[in-house]
Amino acid sequence: MGIRKVLGAAVLAASVIAPGVAGAQETIRIGDINSYKNLPAFTIPYKQGAELAIEQINAKGGVLGKPLEIVSRDDQGKPGEAVRYAEELFTKENVVLISGSLFSHVGLALGSYAGQKKRLYLAAEPLADSLVWAQGNRYTFRLRPSTYMQAAMLAEAAAKTGAKRWATIAPNYAYGKDAVAAFKEVLKAKVPDVEFVGEQWPALFKIDAAAEAQALESVKPDGIYNVTFGSDLAKFVREGTLRELFKERTVLGLLTGEPEYIDPLGPEAPEGWIVTGYPWYAIDTPAHNAFVEAYQAKFDDYPRVGSLVGYNAMLSIAAALEKAGGTDTEALVEAFEGLELDTPAGAITYRALDHQSTMGAWVGTTTVKDGKGVMVDWTYEKGGDYLPSDEVVKTLRPANGG
Repeated sequence: MGIRKVLGAAVLAASVIAPGVAGAQETIRIGDINSYKNLPAFTIPYKQGAELAIEQINAKGGVLGKPLEIVSRDDQGKPGEAVRYAEELFTKENVVLISGSLFSHVGLALGSYAGQKKRLYLAAEPLADSLVWAQGNRYTFRLRPSTYMQAAMLAEAAAKTGAKRWATIAPNYAYGKDAVAAFKEVLKAKVPDVEFVGEQWPALFKIDAAAEAQALESVKPDGIYNVTFGSDLAKFVREGTLRELFKERTVLGLLTGEPEYIDPLGPEAPEGWIVTGYPWYAIDTPAHNAFVEAYQAKFDDYPRVGSLVGYNAMLSIAAALEKAGGTDTEALVEAFEGLELDTPAGAITYRALDHQSTMGAWVGTTTVKDGKGVMVDWTYEKGGDYLPSDEVVKTLRPANGG
């Protein structure tokens, strides 16, 4: 199925009802807000994963005897648009909650809206730590492992390499700053004599990769912690490889192993980097195999991280509805706190303490196989193992955070 066809269906439809569900039936409506036009390569897989889950849930009778329905809006990557559509979805479309969003600044705006209006928001993909900590509230939950969690996974791997002199490169905005701060915090705790000898902060999607590579080379680090992604990553990999920046150095890549980021690099994908990612092609568990088989059968395509997150988001919402026994917002909030469910990535829990799920991530090493980058020697790291102690989290989250 071509991306244009999928994008058109996702954006133009005001709502998506799983096949076989009659429109006249009473449904439980779920609001979906995402950046479909701006970032289709990232958000369309999310939408497809969500649609697959809804189709499967409805085929089994829905939830509480009613089919689920997704009502979608495109936020255009703008916080103001996202909040406007959130209000519209609740007041005009009668959704029971909102979900989705990719950008952290959009997610933070929706989280603030949810807290002020006392309406439930499941942030599926935004990674900003403050979403559930500094700006956390009773009505906001997050599915994906946060920036801190994934940075901590790489810091643990970094500590085992023996590299002592580290340089970092990250986009100059909240996500990049959080990713570097978390990496430094965890690595310093594990390797007290570690040195950070250089930091580069290119503007997002405006990287001068040659200059950045030269600056990193000048400080002669043992290891490089890379947080660039998308087109910035492609440019950085190309210029760094050309200048032999990565030769005989430990290089870490946050998110670099995710298909959304490594696949576009093709044969230019870096080799030997330690990364977080999603080796969907090599995960061999009954639940994940069933997910991949169903996804490929429905969309004639392979899943990305977004696909898995969209799927898990709808499973989470269905499980919360069942646990709450209805659609009342306060009951749903209480249901999400401590909610446990099985997913293709394994069992996850939404922590009552900070509303962060324990969904984990895969950590492994990159290589090039058959002309494209893949992850090898990977392990699945449980998200709950990479969070600060409860005592620390309580200091990070506002007293009225719920």
